[in-house]
Amino acid sequence: MPPELERLVRRQRTRPPAEVRDLSAVRERALLAARAAVAVKAEDVRLLDMHEVVTYTDFLVICTGRNVRLTKRIAEEVGLRLKQEFGVLPAGTEGETGGEWILLDYLDFIVHVFTPEMREFYRLDVLWKQAPVEPVE
Repeated sequence: MPPELERLVRRQRTRPPAEVRDLSAVRERALLAARAAVAVKAEDVRLLDMHEVVTYTDFLVICTGRNVRLTKRIAEEVGLRLKQEFGVLPAGTEGETGGEWILLDYLDFIVHVFTPEMREFYRLDVLWKQAPVEPVE
């Protein structure tokens, strides 16, 4: 990410400093999101540990739904499970209308739900290849 864009993103996000955040608790919520996606047939689900790579989030969950209907269902299930288990709502969402790439921003972690075509086009897995990856099944 270009430095000027990262500075803008950093200004718009309010998160406690890294030394104050409980990364194990954040990881637990991100892992619940990933498992919720798996439960409704998401494919190629990965949890990327970003806390040493970028400043604006600690984890990314990346997954694929075979079609727009399924991506919408995956995003819905992830949001529902996180609300039920942890009482958290996303700070922002994008792409729910079109459904080809849905983003759920929980600040400390971000969930990306792609159709196969969009995942191949944006290739976030490749963009963030330096981040440790944990496959989720």
